[in-house]
Amino acid sequence: MKKFFYALAFVAISLWFLGPLFFIFLASLTPSSEFYQWDRIFPSKLTFDHIYKLLVNLGGWRAMLSSIQVAGIAIGISFALGIPAGYAITRYKFRGKDFIKLVMLFTRSIPLVVIAVSLVTLYLRLNLADTVLGVGLAHAAMVLPFVVLITSSIFSGVFVEYEEAGMVFGLSRFGAFLRITMPLALPGLAASAIFAFIMSWNEVFAASVLAITNRTLPAHILNTAMASPDYFKFAAGTIMAVPALVFIFIIRKYLISMWGISLK
Repeated sequence: MKKFFYALAFVAISLWFLGPLFFIFLASLTPSSEFYQWDRIFPSKLTFDHIYKLLVNLGGWRAMLSSIQVAGIAIGISFALGIPAGYAITRYKFRGKDFIKLVMLFTRSIPLVVIAVSLVTLYLRLNLADTVLGVGLAHAAMVLPFVVLITSSIFSGVFVEYEEAGMVFGLSRFGAFLRITMPLALPGLAASAIFAFIMSWNEVFAASVLAITNRTLPAHILNTAMASPDYFKFAAGTIMAVPALVFIFIIRKYLISMWGISLK
């Protein structure tokens, strides 16, 4: 009986999360002639016509590539700065360390709309407006505080004695970090990469304000698909969800191993 209730709870939770995704995918593949027929749940046939038109005719493919590039820039910059900063916060003692953590969190308490005009003015002077690099820098600034705090927590879970043992056998501080600490922290860093990717992938305000022709997919959808029929909106939801799901699926083993479970 106990196992039955566990299985029932697992099925209920799975349906709660997967049910909306299933109906979004189904609605995006429903022909326009059957979309508004409320007497049936499942269509008689499936079509990729809506997704194709959104990607090709409405410019979604270019916006998707821009989103991938922006997310890659955001992850690269935030990790290049956040990993050393998180390691320094964990391993070294210096004055004002707690204040620095508080300031990093405080940067996320300011709504982006408050500094939007100043940010656009600065981007125009630096020739970064309407560029993939400019949007990527803005997303990296949003993601960086969380990456620093997450990586510092990850590195605190790696015993410093392992690094000291490596340095006893001839490794430098950087070599011990690279060959001992980084492999042990890889599952947590993968989780940080997922968090950074999803934050950048779903962000819409900065991408809408800072870019016009090089908008990311959420900003492009907000500008085009939301004014289209409903089946285009569901097709846009499918296009938004699939890359994030694929990204999570690729690095899922690092997440699961972080929780003490191994995959074969």
